[in-house]
Amino acid sequence: MPNNDYLEIEGGVPLKGSVTISGSKNAALPILCACVLSDGKCRIENLPDIEDIHRILEIIAMLGAKVEQLGSGIIEIDPATIDSHVVTYEMASKLRASYYMLGALLARFGKAEINQPGGCPIGQRPMDFHIKGMRALGAEVVERGAVITASAEKLVGADIYFDIASVGATINIMLAACRAEGRTTINNAAREPHVVDVANFLNLMGASIRGAGTDVIRINGRERFHGCTYAVIPDQIEAGTYMIAAAATGGSVTIKNVIPTHLDSLSAKLMECGVDVQTQDNGTDFVIQVNAPERPRAVKIKTMPYPGFPTDLQQPMTSMLATADGVSDITENLFENRFNHTAELSRMGADIVIYGRNAQIKGVEKLYGADVCATDLRAGAAMIVAALMAEGTTRIRNLYYIDRGYERLEEKLIGLGARIKRICADE
Repeated sequence: MPNNDYLEIEGGVPLKGSVTISGSKNAALPILCACVLSDGKCRIENLPDIEDIHRILEIIAMLGAKVEQLGSGIIEIDPATIDSHVVTYEMASKLRASYYMLGALLARFGKAEINQPGGCPIGQRPMDFHIKGMRALGAEVVERGAVITASAEKLVGADIYFDIASVGATINIMLAACRAEGRTTINNAAREPHVVDVANFLNLMGASIRGAGTDVIRINGRERFHGCTYAVIPDQIEAGTYMIAAAATGGSVTIKNVIPTHLDSLSAKLMECGVDVQTQDNGTDFVIQVNAPERPRAVKIKTMPYPGFPTDLQQPMTSMLATADGVSDITENLFENRFNHTAELSRMGADIVIYGRNAQIKGVEKLYGADVCATDLRAGAAMIVAALMAEGTTRIRNLYYIDRGYERLEEKLIGLGARIKRICADE
């Protein structure tokens, strides 16, 4: 929960060495929710040890499931004892991903009730597409203020079209449709790697899902699902954050446990900045080597759904470009509040002008340490990148946001040579 702890970072040290990437937060959360659909125990491996995972496991346990920690990053869930279909405000306010329970509980029990979820204040993320999809499958969905109730005697497959590709809605409809009668087709589906990972997990449990990773997903409903063991994919956003941090500090870092194709758009943009990015196959898995010049070049960036440049890496990239040679332009096409962090960067000496969904960044010689705040999860990552670059000491508050998405952050950065420590509020 939020507290007054802060990170203290002494900047100006190039990051060097290697770092191992944890499991994907954005894949793990819906996969854990999908365990509700199983008739047997599910063992999920490569889970990141972060606040969002702790919170979703609390919700699953509060619904009545048996949740057991089997080792580092390994959880076993037995959903047989679930005796509730209601995700209360207390549960939902902990994290936005609680909305995946709408599709999972509806498919399992024929009814679900959730409160509008919490999460980062990065802009409007309405549930309209989720509700539209559930209704298309035959569910009666009622909205009463912040409470959404869905029920159906039987879900029936349907053709569903999204006006805008939505990751959350795509996954939620997959969860519901995989137990519906007949075939469901999701048109203009999101293509993100975590959508594919959820589909692979559901298929391992007995679902029939084809086309994940393309804009058309076809699902043949199944009545029964069995338990299984599944390892979550590596976190592309964590990997990208360390790649940007290496480039921003003029460092040389090897990123381990990655799927390079998930990072193609970032790698291309970093190379455009003059950064040397190399992919290597070490025989057991792939690694990415990042070697940075003294000062990157300015670039233009437009955030787009996958496989375009990810909005979650726009904020850390803004920090790097604050000292790039030239003028950079960023267009944020997904979330209207993704530039909240620029005010904090300005406190460190950045020259950034915001107009609508566009940011113009005039590269300065250097940033300077200051007291700043994380305004959301990826803004927190942006402030860490800026602090690692800056001259002097930076103190970053609102660590709750950062802890939601980055496992063992200080430990990993210290391993790369960063001078960083967490200061507890009562010290």
